[in-house]
Amino acid sequence: MPNDTVVKVQEYKDSLILKAEMLITKGFPENIVRLNELLATPIFNERNFEEVHQDLNIPVLPPLLVKNELEDPECPPNKRQRVDVIVSGQPVMGLPAGTVPCNKPLCEMIKVVKPIIRKLVEDSNLLKMWISFMIPKIEDGNNFGVSIQEDTLAEIQTVESEAAAFFDQISRYFLSRAKVVSKVAKYPHIDDYRRAVVELDEKEYLSLWLVVCEVRNRYSSLHDIVIKNLEKLKKPRSSNTESLY
Repeated sequence: MPNDTVVKVQEYKDSLILKAEMLITKGFPENIVRLNELLATPIFNERNFEEVHQDLNIPVLPPLLVKNELEDPECPPNKRQRVDVIVSGQPVMGLPAGTVPCNKPLCEMIKVVKPIIRKLVEDSNLLKMWISFMIPKIEDGNNFGVSIQEDTLAEIQTVESEAAAFFDQISRYFLSRAKVVSKVAKYPHIDDYRRAVVELDEKEYLSLWLVVCEVRNRYSSLHDIVIKNLEKLKKPRSSNTESLY
């Protein structure tokens, strides 16, 4: 391997270690304080469900008169007629009032929450690489500090996976809402579908608040576990073997 490549790799490791240590001592506390301030704002603190209620812009059309097959004069009188009726719904060719908008208050909250989730994923990845670089070569004995590194690394990987799952939760909300709204468009006279949209919006409102709380808690737990074990994470093996003699 060329010497300049080795130097560049070592520079990358050194810069990553420096960024991670700055993140632990300065970045994590600042993020915790910032998230606490965000949770104290009215939209997250009061959690008034009425603020996320929004009209679907799907009017209730007048009912269509359907020809009753039971009174069809062309049907032979001696032939037994079916009495079960299948409700197929209203064919949706287009909405008379235009498109159905997304829930604007929730979209504004998602714009705030998504960068927070992304930052947690990035910080977790940085911290994971930092600990990976701190793990020494495999040797027999004196591995207690290495086990602390491995446990901390597993905790960081769990946080990273949970943060990535928060993104999937947001996309699943829009998909679920679209399915229920399509039911409202097809069956505009059934109020249960309209109510289902309201319940889904309220659920996502509460979920977004919970996501911010969980991100704050994950920053707090990671900061706590790293600070408490910082000495062992940076120097997992003691070099003062002469004290044994």
